[in-house]
Amino acid sequence: MADPHPSQAPVAQLTGAQSLVRSLEAVGVEIIFGIPGGAILPAYDPLFDSQYVKHVLVRHEQGAGHAAQGYAMATGKVGVCMATSGPGATNLVTAIADAYMDSVPIVAVTGQVPSSAIGSDAFQEADIRGITMPITKHNYLVTDPAEIPRAIAEAFHIASTGRPGPVLVDVSKDALQAMTSFTWPETLDLPGYRPVTRPHAKQVREAAKLIVESRKPVLYVGGGVIKAGAAAELKVLAELTGIPVVTTLMARGAFPDSHELHLGMPGMHGTVAAVGALQKSDLLIALGSRFDDRVTGHLPSFAPEAKVIHADIDPAEIGKNRHADVPIVGDAREVIADLIVAIQAEHDAGRKGDYAAWRETTFDLRTRYPLGYDVPEDGGLSPQYVTERIGEIAGPDALYVAGVGQHQMWAAQFVKYEKPGTWLNSGGLGTMGYSVPAAMGAKAGAPDKVVWAIDGDGCFQMTNQELATCAINGIPIKVAVINNGNLGMVRQWQTLFYEGRYSNTDLQSKRIPDFVKLADAYGCVGLRCEKAEDVDATIRKAMEINDVPVVIDFVVHADAMVWPMVAAGTSNDDIKYARDLAPSWDRSEEEES
Repeated sequence: MADPHPSQAPVAQLTGAQSLVRSLEAVGVEIIFGIPGGAILPAYDPLFDSQYVKHVLVRHEQGAGHAAQGYAMATGKVGVCMATSGPGATNLVTAIADAYMDSVPIVAVTGQVPSSAIGSDAFQEADIRGITMPITKHNYLVTDPAEIPRAIAEAFHIASTGRPGPVLVDVSKDALQAMTSFTWPETLDLPGYRPVTRPHAKQVREAAKLIVESRKPVLYVGGGVIKAGAAAELKVLAELTGIPVVTTLMARGAFPDSHELHLGMPGMHGTVAAVGALQKSDLLIALGSRFDDRVTGHLPSFAPEAKVIHADIDPAEIGKNRHADVPIVGDAREVIADLIVAIQAEHDAGRKGDYAAWRETTFDLRTRYPLGYDVPEDGGLSPQYVTERIGEIAGPDALYVAGVGQHQMWAAQFVKYEKPGTWLNSGGLGTMGYSVPAAMGAKAGAPDKVVWAIDGDGCFQMTNQELATCAINGIPIKVAVINNGNLGMVRQWQTLFYEGRYSNTDLQSKRIPDFVKLADAYGCVGLRCEKAEDVDATIRKAMEINDVPVVIDFVVHADAMVWPMVAAGTSNDDIKYARDLAPSWDRSEEEES
């Protein structure tokens, strides 16, 4: 047996705060993003002496939470954020909810008022455990210092196993100050928490049988495939069967964009080929996906003729939105590996699916309706072109971190993702302000990677104070501000559905603030680009600067829109390829047969 981590050695007497720091060391924490305050202050004193844990002082607790998310997504480890009681803790709520929706493993450690004052409306008191109960996998209120090691050990185990997610550990100030002994738990006893990772063999065989019998199957791949590290297995499965693949917003990179079988991203702003394939399919093989409304559109009209194989590590997702003909509970990597074996057995027995006509149909849609965009007639800069060039120049090994809105969709559409883990965004919650702090956390966790935050001028103004954190701590992210002067996605909806009544969407960001001067004030390099002919040179200049953060103000056309589009609440059959152009599903069933 290997020697235990030094922090796991029993200690007779120490403070609860010291026990907390030793516990964080024991689970292998390398970096914490946080801000001190009264209730958590006792923990910051021993943290000052830790030889194992680095603390990054952020400028807002929401930034700490998103940074923990970015770190977790870039490294595969549990991200950690820390805040004080009351407003410190409540400022973490958005990031915790974001992590919950996107299954990101983080642990939030918060201070709480002394246990004797809990419930008295004491200064900076908030029931953060109650507040976060619906948006965490589990959470703790620790008032006994002896319970700190076990709470931390359990929190990290729960956050990182099964379906990953956030766990909160709230520790009262008196528990941090009291004397205690330190004993690291040798085992974890969590009755009722038994994540199933191995799929049931009978269900896998049923799925394989359904796959070889189908004629128009689609591999509907969600973020669970990336969480499980199953990209290699997915590629084997796709190539073994020849089944077309679609990757959701959270699964970009799980299957190479360049692969012949890839139809792109489905959903509200997905490709016509991906949306059309799902609609016309006779079998959906859903792997680590949850039939989110942004993928399905009007649920009753989604893939009306398709049977469903639904594999997910979270049994609560199976059957939640769409009935599963073959439900499989298990880790996506193990499910896909077992499916490969089962399908190969079907092939060896002479039972093999014939999908040639179906592939021709879906490939035809991909050819006829490729992603594209219009060049502004007034000579303005196209935001899609900017995004496309960032992807081309930075390449497939860079990490791309998007905010939320039009720029997020363009980053999902026009950057080519070849590898898993290279695309970070706020998918389920859709949190504006995610990009800069998440990019900071990703770069802190993967310092050898080039990290681009592709942000909008609206998102950027919510969390750009973390540029100071980046500059001071030597975290040289690159930020592309797609500056159209508006809340772009909201403006697009106002154009399409509110007769161009632009109520409160004009940010005037092309005038105030000056993003170049703002970057300079934060100790970063600020650049501006307004012409297509200057885009490549500006990006390359940013790529050459690797000692400080770089911010590029890309001043783009205000009226560029995200296409294709399925309007909220409508059927995927009503997808618009451009504003007045709906694609034609003109291949008859006979031709597909």
